[in-house]
Amino acid sequence: MDTPLKQVIIYTDGGCDPNPGTGGWAAVLRCGGAVKELSGGATDTTNNRMEMTAAIQALESLKYPCQVELHTDSQYLQRGITEWLPNWKSRGFRRKGGEVLNADLWRQLDEISARHEVRWLWVRGHAGNPMNERCDELAAAAILAQKRRESGSGLRPTRISADG
Repeated sequence: MDTPLKQVIIYTDGGCDPNPGTGGWAAVLRCGGAVKELSGGATDTTNNRMEMTAAIQALESLKYPCQVELHTDSQYLQRGITEWLPNWKSRGFRRKGGEVLNADLWRQLDEISARHEVRWLWVRGHAGNPMNERCDELAAAAILAQKRRESGSGLRPTRISADG
């Protein structure tokens, strides 16, 4: 007898300051009463790459195949995985102008999402959804933490003017 898959609800977010520039990503996962928060940062990246990284990291954190409801405020991510990916795969991730943007992450996302039953849902950002708002806070904090690492200290860099 097959054991039913655990149901997991995931919210993801990512961003950059500036775009492209220093980025942060975040995910909030809920399974029953348990909640797990993930976040991280990167240098020289884009909003879209951070949105995709959030989904990849969230799905990779699942230890077993699950039934997943993944919410993202990125139409690029949601439409890419549900609408555009089949055509990209059939053309070897090529388009008229060359390789599909972020092909490395699309391949990774395709592979990791195949381990689960994923419903990809778009949610309007900054519309008061508590889990989406929490992801936004975590991603913003990850950007700040990454900027601190880039500057080599916990302090923000200070510009000293030539006239003292």
